[in-house]
Amino acid sequence: MAAETRPAQPRSILRGHKAQVHAAAFVRGNERLLTGDADGFVVAWDLTIMRPRAVWQAHSKAILGISGWEPDRLITHGRDNKLVVWKLGAGDEDRLSTRLPLDPAPEVRPQPWILHMLEVNTMNFCAFSYCPAYPGPSTAASEVRVAVPNTLASEAIDIFHLPSQGRQHTVKLGEKNGMVMALSLFYQGQSLTLVAGYENGVGIVAQLDPRGGDWTVKYQAKCHSQPILSLDVSPSRDFFLTSSADAVIAKHPLPLPAEHPERKPANPPNAGHINIQGNPDITTASAKSQTRTEPLTTLNTKHSGQQSLRIRSDGRIFATAGWDSKIRVYSTRTLKEVAVLKWHQVGCYATAFAAIASAEGEGDVGASAGETHTAAAAAAAAAAAAVDRQHEGGEAGRGDSGGGLVPVPKLVELTVRDKRIREARTAHWLAAGSKDGKVSLWDIF
Repeated sequence: MAAETRPAQPRSILRGHKAQVHAAAFVRGNERLLTGDADGFVVAWDLTIMRPRAVWQAHSKAILGISGWEPDRLITHGRDNKLVVWKLGAGDEDRLSTRLPLDPAPEVRPQPWILHMLEVNTMNFCAFSYCPAYPGPSTAASEVRVAVPNTLASEAIDIFHLPSQGRQHTVKLGEKNGMVMALSLFYQGQSLTLVAGYENGVGIVAQLDPRGGDWTVKYQAKCHSQPILSLDVSPSRDFFLTSSADAVIAKHPLPLPAEHPERKPANPPNAGHINIQGNPDITTASAKSQTRTEPLTTLNTKHSGQQSLRIRSDGRIFATAGWDSKIRVYSTRTLKEVAVLKWHQVGCYATAFAAIASAEGEGDVGASAGETHTAAAAAAAAAAAAVDRQHEGGEAGRGDSGGGLVPVPKLVELTVRDKRIREARTAHWLAAGSKDGKVSLWDIF
């Protein structure tokens, strides 16, 4: 009975940051966990051995956000007013230091190659968001759009194109909402959609007309009495969640685009023609009579200060990092609290879920092509499929041509390294970064 009531414990504790951990992200099929701290250091953890594989100072001030972009690139956003794209493939790690920020280094740690750098606003403490440059599953991930707070008007939002580094849009979603505090940029069908959370507790959804280039507010609601600290959009693109400095978590609708083309046009809308080289004027989004103003539901959790809200790639659960040192896990359907994870003794600032394969009958996990968890979800699904084949008892399978038998390796024939890779890719990881500089790694649900 005692064992049944014992609190959950983390699978591993990653120690090495000297300052509080502000950002985390899983990349490369969940084999790597990236963490960023208040001193600007990034650590790439190898989850097959729970050791650092690359350590460098990416920014001179605190890191606000970090994300993978394709297997060999990552994006960091720092309080030093810089957004940097780094080249960090598996082969690039060998020349980088593994000396952790806690350990004194006789020399400056080498950095990965810098591919792109943008001068951006970081006064808001708002991290970037990005998505593919054009809609459609076949979109080349070599081009993306990045949303950040505007440099001069803190309530406005800039959208840049990479790799050109040109600003495409500056969107102003109101004048009395204060600073933008959280962002998400993605496509719904052919429509570029922007979700923003503001200092006054308002959440807004705006969509870009793919034909005319005008932004229209589709939803606006004030569910919080304090600034919104974080938001995340469901993988199925039908709702988004917000958390705040108050104790409320709100579930908001995502209105569908006005039009739903039956098939994607031969040429993506505005492909490469949206003022990539210019500096567009600020566009104030128009509000129409059909703008929705009511959330789907709200929950008073009685726990103020929950940030870094993240929805898992299967859409079933989400987690928050609490100022009270606890990681809370909720059901996305009911908002019911399903787990409280306690290990840290001081406040937690960052959470990240590893992407997992969608269960049969669940929603389309891969609907968010271009975001970090999408590539990881595909890798996790492939790894799970390989494990399923191995569990069939090592029986031979027939090749596509039907002309012979193809041996399937038994699970016991896997090397130690292969088993570790399999475990790292298929575990249901939840990472939590804290003020103590430690990262707790949990395997849940």
